Amino acid sequence: MKKYGLWIFCFLMAGSIAKAQIVITNKNFSMGTTGRIGAGISPSLPEHTGRQLNLIGQGSLGSRLEQGDYVDFLPAFHFKAVNANNDSTHIDFQARLAFYSSKGTFLGNVNTGSIGGTVVSLPEAFVEVRNIVGSKWSAWAGARYMRYDDIHICDYFYFDDHSTQGFGIKHKNTAFSMYFPAAIDTSSTGVLPYSYVNIISGKNDLTYRQREIFVLDHTLRSWPGHVVKLLGEFHHVAGSSQQASIRFPSDNGWVWGVKWSADIKTKEKGSFNQLAVRYGNGVANGGDNGNTQTWRTYGAPNIESQRYDGAYSATLVEHFLLNFKKCSLNGYGVYIQSQGGGKARGFAQDYYKRSIYNSKKDLVVGMRAITYVTNWFHLITELHYAQRQDGNNPYARMTKFIIAPTLVPTAERSPWARPHIRLICSFAHYNQYASDHAYSAYLQQAVNHRWGTYFGVRSEWWIF
Repeated sequence: MKKYGLWIFCFLMAGSIAKAQIVITNKNFSMGTTGRIGAGISPSLPEHTGRQLNLIGQGSLGSRLEQGDYVDFLPAFHFKAVNANNDSTHIDFQARLAFYSSKGTFLGNVNTGSIGGTVVSLPEAFVEVRNIVGSKWSAWAGARYMRYDDIHICDYFYFDDHSTQGFGIKHKNTAFSMYFPAAIDTSSTGVLPYSYVNIISGKNDLTYRQREIFVLDHTLRSWPGHVVKLLGEFHHVAGSSQQASIRFPSDNGWVWGVKWSADIKTKEKGSFNQLAVRYGNGVANGGDNGNTQTWRTYGAPNIESQRYDGAYSATLVEHFLLNFKKCSLNGYGVYIQSQGGGKARGFAQDYYKRSIYNSKKDLVVGMRAITYVTNWFHLITELHYAQRQDGNNPYARMTKFIIAPTLVPTAERSPWARPHIRLICSFAHYNQYASDHAYSAYLQQAVNHRWGTYFGVRSEWWIF
């Protein structure tokens, strides 16, 4: 009897749970996702582990097809105004759950305790309201990927990447925002120019000093098919406390920029040309290693003033897309010249008396051709050239060719069709200086090689 009673109890509980599960009270929910997943090898390496071929210090500039695995989920909740039928107000809360690994795969037979364990982050969590009560005003607050046009084949957000915590208001085409980048490592090494040693707790500890960024941008749409965006930033880094072992003064920086976007008429829609120029000085002379945030200060401070007086960074970007019936051509060029606050062009001392490069020049150009063999089978080919000079060193150079047969199950003839499943074959040739000084993740494993190889199969998707 007890046995049958237990079965009846489980049946009733299962029924009540099932009934509870079908009662959905919140229908104002959506889910987006983006990611790249797969596997790759470099056969010429002793351990065959797939390594990225791009020059160090340039991130994904030079193609992102060899980029490691990552998965993002974007849950969003959508609120309605009281007078929802007559009100055009849009109110949203969005978060982004990011999963990736800097040490290799994080899927399959691995876990967070293994050497290739998963890194989980929350790069976005914010509330945004647009067209408040039907007006031209909008506002947001929280942490978000505040970035716009990018060179997709390099994942390079070249002009106005302000991805961090803050808030902003917008009226028509004019926006004002404030940002407080706090994702700074205050561990044993510290990150310039934020961390310093103090004795406020009775022992030497690294303490963080806050940066405040004021951003004003305005978009001009004065003639059809052309958009001009103007950008201005002011950065302020607070000084160190009275308890600091070594005192550092406050510091400032400015950024000016202009971006022009124009539609190009071709037989297939979606063609464009983009040109951007940006200049930052002082502590606003970032970034490096494929990052474009101006608050990632580059180089060393002036050894006398302990400020970034005289530091600067100039960036010039050209980017275009041409769509035709049987193919699409996507090309770009990026030139960056940066100088730190130190007087030397070569090495200079940072806040911790370490010798670091105080100047650099980057030039990267590339082209992707997408041939629409059929609606569902596309052939991607890429050609990239990259060079980098750190300080007074000779240039490190790389030329890379990629062929990637691609399955497109949506059968869409478009460079933006997703998901993709790609077979990737990458071949890179380095000059002697790059080879001798291990100027890529691949060369750091393959000593003195002039050629690099990568083969893999990867998927890419997005839906918002």
